[in-house]
Amino acid sequence: MRAVVQRVQRARVTIGGEVAGEIGAGLLVLLGVTHTDTEAEARWLAEKIVGLRIFGDDEGKMNRDVTEAGGAVLVVSQFTLYGDCRKGRRPSFIDAAAPPIAIPLYEAFINGIKGARRANRDRPFRRRHAGRAGQRRPRDPDRGPSLRLALAANCPTHPRNPFAPHRPI
Repeated sequence: MRAVVQRVQRARVTIGGEVAGEIGAGLLVLLGVTHTDTEAEARWLAEKIVGLRIFGDDEGKMNRDVTEAGGAVLVVSQFTLYGDCRKGRRPSFIDAAAPPIAIPLYEAFINGIKGARRANRDRPFRRRHAGRAGQRRPRDPDRGPSLRLALAANCPTHPRNPFAPHRPI
């Protein structure tokens, strides 16, 4: 199982022009599933992602997870994370799981996100960020070939980062 995790100010998935999922501030997770993945791995990865302390606290340090920050989670199935470009000019997706395998694991991951967020709300933590964390849910957009993703990234910066700002190539 592979996941690309991006902090976002907002993210939206549309399918055929219809909004299938949308969040404000939180995490966008692109999830790829392969043939050998298990439900236990899906739950573990979900708990790991929900617990990542990548949101700033009152002092600007990355000390809060998505639940503490009052953020939402949008998960998008992304078989292309298993694209293999080592040979030829056309990627091979043979390592990506077929829908009969991928869909139940994707749903197990979504359920793992929900469970981890509930568990995190029940544990004590410092200075909970004001917000409606308890009311926000992971969004589960439908899967389909005409999926469009729009996001406003919320990336940390560092004064010595050689890549920011950069010139277009």
